[in-house]
Amino acid sequence: MSSPARFTLRPPARRSRRRIVASLGLAAALVAGSAAAASAHVHVDADTTTSGSFSELALRVPNESPTAGTVKVSVELPADKPFLSVSTKPLPGWDVSLTRGPLPKPVTVDGTTITKAVRSVTWTARPGTRIGPDEYQQFDLSVGPLPSPGLVVLPATQTMSDGSVVRWDQPTPASGVEPEHPAPSFTVTAAAAGSGHDGGQAMSTDAAAGTSPASADPLARTLGGVAVVLGLVAVAVAVLGRRRTGTGRRS
Repeated sequence: MSSPARFTLRPPARRSRRRIVASLGLAAALVAGSAAAASAHVHVDADTTTSGSFSELALRVPNESPTAGTVKVSVELPADKPFLSVSTKPLPGWDVSLTRGPLPKPVTVDGTTITKAVRSVTWTARPGTRIGPDEYQQFDLSVGPLPSPGLVVLPATQTMSDGSVVRWDQPTPASGVEPEHPAPSFTVTAAAAGSGHDGGQAMSTDAAAGTSPASADPLARTLGGVAVVLGLVAVAVAVLGRRRTGTGRRS
């Protein structure tokens, strides 16, 4: 009596595994592409985002031109959420100037009503200095106190050695799709209870209070979505592996 035929699913499993590996590669490419695109944009990093605190802001400016260098960088500070204090960090090869001006209307900050504030900061390269192709430069500011929780937008202007100007001032739409030249921004977070930063500097023109932190970082949402895809693929790989193991034992 002949023995019963045996069947195996190993070839289909190999094909499925190849498809999964390809999906993982595509997802990884999406992550790398998003990170590379973001690194080519002017953006700002804050060492602390707690409302009522003082923060060091690092404005990172890459040079995207293959033929010209960056010779001037200017950043606008918010008029509806002005900072009482703005100071700059010396940077070799660059001159810095602070432009003060009137506010559209008086604003109360930390119990003080102000009508003027620093409206912009400009760094100008000295002769022989520039941000060359494939280079970037970091410009530091100390500001505070930070306003009540919400989005702080800092439009920037980048002037090139050939006379061209790049304006980083485009808002990110509700869809989260990043524009070509997004305005640098960061989100102020609420102070923890008992921390001493109670947001007492709440402003009469607090238009951005209650803004979701997620809305301030489209890249974070993009990477988060890709992470979900990677997680689902990982689950599929694990399930396929268990099924293949079970099939091997039965055969």
